[in-house]
Formats: sequence, C-alpha cells, structure tokens
Amino acid sequence: MIAWFYFPARLAWRQLVFDRTKLAAAICGVLFACVLVFMQLGFRDSLYASATSAPLKLNGDLFLMHKQSEAMWRPAQFKRSELMRALGNPAVAEVYPLYLGLAPFKNIQTQVKRTLMVYGFDPDSLIFNVEAIQNQRAALLLKDTVLFDEYSRPEFGPIRQLLETNQNVTEINDYKVSIVGLFPLGVSFAADGNVVTSELNFMRIFPKRNRSDIDMGVIKLHPGASIKQAQTELTGQLNAFINIFTYEELLQYEKNYWANMAPIGFIFGFGTVMGWVVGLVIVYQILFTDIVNLRNEYATLKAMGYEHGYFIRVVFASAFFLAVLGFIPGYILAVGLYQLAESQIFMPMPMTLSKVANVFTFILTMCAVAGFLAIRKLKAANPADMF
Repeated sequence: MIAWFYFPARLAWRQLVFDRTKLAAAICGVLFACVLVFMQLGFRDSLYASATSAPLKLNGDLFLMHKQSEAMWRPAQFKRSELMRALGNPAVAEVYPLYLGLAPFKNIQTQVKRTLMVYGFDPDSLIFNVEAIQNQRAALLLKDTVLFDEYSRPEFGPIRQLLETNQNVTEINDYKVSIVGLFPLGVSFAADGNVVTSELNFMRIFPKRNRSDIDMGVIKLHPGASIKQAQTELTGQLNAFINIFTYEELLQYEKNYWANMAPIGFIFGFGTVMGWVVGLVIVYQILFTDIVNLRNEYATLKAMGYEHGYFIRVVFASAFFLAVLGFIPGYILAVGLYQLAESQIFMPMPMTLSKVANVFTFILTMCAVAGFLAIRKLKAANPADMF
C-alpha cells in the first residue's frame, strides 16, 4: 500500500525539483492565491465581528426591530408603545427602548468632524452588558454627558489623554456635550467610533427625533421563562411589522446584512474566487507543461507496463506538493499581514485554527482540480512517440 503512493510521489518530487525556476514560479502562484484567500476571509470575518460588536453587548433575551430595518446602523423607527405592549406577556420582566443614530463628532484638538454611532438608552437600565457603562450610569443622568468608546479610531483624537487634562467638551451633531468617561466596544464598517448617552441627551443631540419613536426594543424575560415560547406568543400579540429576534437570530441578522445586502460582502466573496482561479491557472500551467515536456518519458514508462493510474498518482502527488510548499510561506505571510491590518483598521483579525484548515483545504482542492485538468494530456502519451 505504501509503494502504491510512495513511488509515484518520489517521481513527482523529482520532476518538480528538476526545474527549480519553474518550481519557484509555481510556489509563488500558490502562495499568492493562499495569501489572497487568507486576507479576504480575514476581512470578511473582521466585518462580521465588527457588525456584531454592539449586539453582543446588549443584555436581553428578545429584541424588537422594524421589518424595514436593514441592520442596527440603518434602523427604521417604530412606536415606543409597541414595545410597552410586550409587558402584557406574563413571561416579560422588563423592556428597554434603544435609540440609534449616526452623527458627526468634532475632534477636540483639530475641530475636524468624523461620523460615529450614538446610542441612547435609559441609564437606570442594564441594557448594555459592559461593566464600564454600568459603573458610569450615574454620570449619564446629567445633562449633555456622553461616554466615548476608547476603541474608536484615533482620528477622533486622544480622548483618554484629553480627559486627564479636563479637555472633555466637544460637539456631536453640532450640539455641545461633555465626555465624562470611556468604555470598550470597537469600531465597525458602518461607524468609526461610538458614544453612549441617556435617551434625554440623545433627543438633544438629535432635535428632530421624537422620544416616542424608537429604533430597537430590548426585552428581558423572567428567570426560567422559555425564550422560544415568549417569542412565539409576542409574534401573535404585536403588530406584523415588528421582527422579534432571539439573541442568536439578531447576530445572524446583522451578519446577513453585510454578507448578502451590502456590496462589500460580495466583494470579499468575489476576491476569494479570483484568488482560487488565479492559483488554479498557474498550477495547471505548471503541471501541464511538465507533462508536455516529459511526454517521451511517460511514453517510455507506458511501454514498460506502467498503468495509467500510476501517472494519475504522479500528477496528484505533484499537485499536493505544490499545495503544501505554497501554503506554508503563504500562511506565515498572512499572519504578518493580519497583524499589520489590525493595526490599521482597528478591528480584530484573528488567525483561527478553523480558518487555517479551511484555507489549506481550499488550496489543496485548487491544486487537485488543476491536476485533474492536466491529467487529460497523459492519455496522449503513446510509446510510439519515442520514435
């Protein structure tokens, strides 16, 4: 059984190293495809992680959104009274309205404005499962106060250092506010930064908004209550234009927006396919050229009695070696590029084991398909070609 693969693999290896220039070109092709796929998957996963950074911090069991809301950052308002109606269900313990809005934030030092996301909520509630927000809720009860996301992009200014020197007054949506503290959340593709404030201050920042129109509702159930049962009951009790999500469904809803409705999701997927196609063409060209150049040698082996299956194993062994030789440096380079990208986009790009396994399988499949396409030329190898 070992000989069944060992001898074809040894022949494949010797063919590859015979022309080191061609081998280097093939490795570079696989490496390019590997890095491109790694980066596309990395940016995609970073996109999904950033899209769910805010929902992950919400402290609730069920979440209400208008059916016209494409995502949290593009909400459609509905009446606050609709959320209050949920209190009629015996499983519901508390309900919290949440207000969302994009607004320009003025850099305290440069006076340059940059858009961020503003979250408005009742400070007496525990709507955010973030310790820094919960510990500073009293400060948000004061007029014109906000908490600033310390993981926002640096273009908003060195907020932590400014707070230490009592430089905390700025403008959001041309309304003067005071930054009274920091909290960790993280940026997204929709907004470069975040602030949270009380719902009363939110209405001051957005004077055209009405407190009776909310962007999202958060429902907390009594301990032991069935989330699925409460969801089913509330679906029948509330108006048909309301979506009622569980925690997991809300996260998936946010991901689906970026994957299917936003152009950037298609771009990442298309880039991955293009990397696969480029690598496929390069590997195919190398394997095909080897078969053409060694046609007489293959014909000699056929005359000696070697079966066609032996040559198939030779080609697939060559494809396997190219996949491994291209993947290893591609992985190392991708790790460095991930670290560089994280430092520039301020969003996490973890190199997970599952991602490594998926990319290796992706590259191995690419090389295998290239080998399958190149095998067709082997059928033309005839012992008569030697004469």
